[in-house]
Amino acid sequence: MVHDFFALSTASAGEATGAANMIWLTVALPLLSFAILLLAGKAADKWGHWLAIAASAASFVIGAAATVQLLGMDAGSRVVESTLYTWIPGVGDFAVDFGTRVDPLSMTFVMLVTFVGTLIHIYSVSYMEHDPARRRFFAYLNLFVAAMLLLVLGNSYVVLFFGWEGVGVASYLLISFWNQVPEYATAGKKAFIMNRVGDLGMLIAMMAMVASFGSVKYTDVSAGIANVSEGTAAFIGIFLLLAACGKSAQFPLQAWLGDAMAGPTPVSALIHAATMVTAGVYLMVRSGAVYEASPTAALIVALIGLITLVFGAIVGAAKDDMKKILAASTMSQIGYMMLAAGLGPIGAGFAIFHLVTHGFFKANMFLGAGAVMHAMSDQVNIRGFGGLAKHMKITFYTFLAGYLAIIGFPLLSGFFSKDKIIEIAFTGDGVQPWIFGGITVLVAGLTAFYMSRLFFGVFLGKERWSSEGPNAQHPHDPSPLMWVPMAVLALGSLGLGAFLNYTGFLTWLEPAIGHVPHEDPVMPIPVITGITLVSVAVGVGIAWKMYLANPMPAAAPVGSGLTRAARNDLYQDAINEGLFMKPGMALVAGTDAVDRTVVDGAVEGVGKGGPGLGHAIGKLQTGYARNYASYISIGLVIALIAVVASAAF
Repeated sequence: MVHDFFALSTASAGEATGAANMIWLTVALPLLSFAILLLAGKAADKWGHWLAIAASAASFVIGAAATVQLLGMDAGSRVVESTLYTWIPGVGDFAVDFGTRVDPLSMTFVMLVTFVGTLIHIYSVSYMEHDPARRRFFAYLNLFVAAMLLLVLGNSYVVLFFGWEGVGVASYLLISFWNQVPEYATAGKKAFIMNRVGDLGMLIAMMAMVASFGSVKYTDVSAGIANVSEGTAAFIGIFLLLAACGKSAQFPLQAWLGDAMAGPTPVSALIHAATMVTAGVYLMVRSGAVYEASPTAALIVALIGLITLVFGAIVGAAKDDMKKILAASTMSQIGYMMLAAGLGPIGAGFAIFHLVTHGFFKANMFLGAGAVMHAMSDQVNIRGFGGLAKHMKITFYTFLAGYLAIIGFPLLSGFFSKDKIIEIAFTGDGVQPWIFGGITVLVAGLTAFYMSRLFFGVFLGKERWSSEGPNAQHPHDPSPLMWVPMAVLALGSLGLGAFLNYTGFLTWLEPAIGHVPHEDPVMPIPVITGITLVSVAVGVGIAWKMYLANPMPAAAPVGSGLTRAARNDLYQDAINEGLFMKPGMALVAGTDAVDRTVVDGAVEGVGKGGPGLGHAIGKLQTGYARNYASYISIGLVIALIAVVASAAF
């Protein structure tokens, strides 16, 4: 039976009024800007980026107004919907409305997407200043934001799916933005195809919903899930998870995320912080009633998150590419969120909590990485940096805030959000909490190691670059259009976690996800906090010993077998090729051969036999009456024999 945790999600929503009723404009404005920028052509080169920023900022203002409206309402009334139009009129009990849902969960995402997205837009003005296709870049950014907002504001899985596909298209356009480079074009196609695999899961899940509930509205699914078997709930939940794995780069559909670094750095920040990879976590939390009805499916969600958080951390610890380290970190941190979402009611709120704080410090670090690339001739290998702190002071301090937040430094954002997930990992019965909790603590230490390795390698230690000669570098901080967004995100990295923790963020979410029950972990919380901090300190200490006390080698050492495997993303591409691509190509080749030899052969045979048959029949047309009479007589005899034979039997 579905617990009271999702009781409010099954209640009928109120009718949207005021700013909440105008929330569709948050989608429409960036979508309109996207269309204008594409249709205006080169005429928009001088002002297109400002239009894109204005559209994103306007969406933030509308979202903020709707959020303030919800805050002024009673908690039980903070779920409102509006129907924009009826897409599929009622056929019996089945109809599909295209509408919006404004509640604390959707508005949390709206505020994150529009605020961080607007900062990334501003940063991109300077970052993409010399790109001849800057107007098109900003058009795609607007499309990305609009699609993500549609995804989180829909009142049904169908509306969500429209935004889901829009995010997929926009990510393809942005990842492969510099498609004149073959590897970048390939990276975009890889992300697109792997996401299509996940999208198939969404389609199957929606078909099952229609068959089981006659509806794909969130309220109808949540209300009806208690009346179906656990097997049906598990079926829906597993295919929803498949969809989430594609968008959020979770095992086994994670291979595209590292290659997505081919896009411009602002794209990486947008994908990894505010859009796309967070969509899977949103889907899991929004579908919480499904997983409450199927503990098996919920456990699979938690296991996928657990596998991915370990996978990402191992890969991140071995990479030398600055952006790919951050990408692996995103994979791992989303794994924390998926683990929390799979642990039931107690984890859903903390998953969203960490998602919000992660959006700030991860965007901060990606933009900082972009500033370093700008200053160092687009280099990304951390072994070619070192000592940048004294040359790029603003970038150093802003990146420092993000680094300390992600490793869980006491009282910073990650300390309040990620450590809460570690605490709830220690809840449950039997050996599960010890396994789950132990792994999350160990990965916290591994996160501290590889993020310290990145931070030390880039900003501290000996300078591994030259200020003279043909390859001379002259690092410096970026323009205000770049460092001001970095500074704002750095402030969020420092204080947002404490602000949300002490202002009742989980209470704010309750009207959307229900009351979060309290459950004590198997160890006292101070003990869990203590061992987590020790694990983090050990990770930082090992990184300091390896990369500061001893100079970082300019060339990567051979390393262990695990290190070499991690540098190759644990051979995920080779595994995918062996299990799926090559068998798929063989199947295609086989069906093609059958088509050419059997189907085409039969058709061609008929075509070739037709003239011969016609020629043979033509010979019977002699023009003599006696011949025709003979044919008739022979036919009558055959017919008579057939009649007699049938009567005998």
